[in-house]
Amino acid sequence: MADFDTVIHGGTLVTAGETFKADIGICGGTIAAICDRIVGGEHRIDAGGKLVLPGGIEGHCHIAQESSSGVMTSDDYYSGSVSAAFGGNSCFIPFAAQHRGQAISEVIATYDSRAIPNAVIDYSYHLIISDPSPSVLAELPGVFERGITSFKVFMTYDLMNIGDGGMLDILALAKTYGALTMVHAENNEMVKWMNRRFAAAGLTEPRYHALSRPELAEEEAINRAISLAKLVDTPLFIVHVSTRGGAEIVRREKLAGTRLFAETCPQYLALTRADLDRSGMEGAKYVCSPPLRDRETQEALWQHIRTGTFESVSSDHAPYRADATGKFSNGVDVPYAKIANGMPGIAMRLPYLFSEGVAKGRITLGDFVRLSSANAARVFGLDRKGSLMPGFDADIAIWNPEERRKVTLADQHDNMDYTPFEGMEFTGWPELVMNRGRIVVEKGALKAARGQGQFVARKPTDTGTMPGYRAVEFVVAAAYGHEVAP
Repeated sequence: MADFDTVIHGGTLVTAGETFKADIGICGGTIAAICDRIVGGEHRIDAGGKLVLPGGIEGHCHIAQESSSGVMTSDDYYSGSVSAAFGGNSCFIPFAAQHRGQAISEVIATYDSRAIPNAVIDYSYHLIISDPSPSVLAELPGVFERGITSFKVFMTYDLMNIGDGGMLDILALAKTYGALTMVHAENNEMVKWMNRRFAAAGLTEPRYHALSRPELAEEEAINRAISLAKLVDTPLFIVHVSTRGGAEIVRREKLAGTRLFAETCPQYLALTRADLDRSGMEGAKYVCSPPLRDRETQEALWQHIRTGTFESVSSDHAPYRADATGKFSNGVDVPYAKIANGMPGIAMRLPYLFSEGVAKGRITLGDFVRLSSANAARVFGLDRKGSLMPGFDADIAIWNPEERRKVTLADQHDNMDYTPFEGMEFTGWPELVMNRGRIVVEKGALKAARGQGQFVARKPTDTGTMPGYRAVEFVVAAAYGHEVAP
């Protein structure tokens, strides 16, 4: 009989494709066996009446990251990873942000110094590129070798926007090395034009933030970003889709075979632009970009979640406290354009998705696993995570599907002074989270040590059977006897 470090018994296992009763035997940080009944084990965990799921993988969060204007997020890699773990996650992929003039080696060294001593769960990085100079492009092959296989670029914000030409350079290099390019898609000139119009009319309260970033600005930029990626024929990931039109473009292109992935976020499902219209500067807490929309958009996004348009529902955790260190770093009573952009949510992503999705019958348990972990593992190259299978990391979350909670700030375990989900009532809650076979969180208590999490080197994105797109111009050039690489 095999000896196991830990046995989880009596639970209902849920994968992306199956739900079944079984026990799990864990040895050396990996899942060693799954069968009807496993006896023994140095440590036994009773999961009777509970759901045993792959630990969540948070693929979009801003941890210990300066904004382009120099404002630091409130969470470091300790508070951010602890909060993620209490929310059912066993792995996360924050951003390592390059700012203008920085060498990539400097960026990676900076984020290593922030993550290695502090993270309590496994982590990797998405590399944000804001300055794709020749010297920066020359450094990127070394980033791939390190196992950082995804970039993020911006089509908005003057200090981050790299323009269409810069995007094409990044996309072409990503194609060469099998990397995935993520994009924040909003039309920068449309947003700036709207800001000037509102400022001239004296419309500067937080409620006008949502109106200043039109749905059309997102939809145009999504379409343009996809066109750029199709010209190069390389995978693209559209982050935080907030509009019905944007989701429709993604669905159309995916059906056509474009190598395309996308996500939406809980804030676009739970909140609306009416939340910006609160007394005083309370609305500043809900300033994020893309902005909150309306109830009709929420229903449309849920329909896209149900039908597979989105690979994931990610938090876009961007924690700025409602004080001078965060939201009001430029002062109180400032115009909306000077309020720090972003909201917290890393701990509430999965409880929200379980409660509003599974418990209310919008999605299945298998959908929940796909949206919370399995798809992120596949898309972002985490080839030992996201599933309950022998040989995979023992990254496991045990959920009580019946537990009901009213959300409070104390549930978050982050370094924030508010949560946008305050007072909401959720059904379903993670009771235990395990990373590589070690318990991180158990029944409301942190069991992990600071710095316990490990950096995960990732593989290239799996695009499956997506045929991609071959621009006719390259085909014609080849017919003329000239192979031109996109």
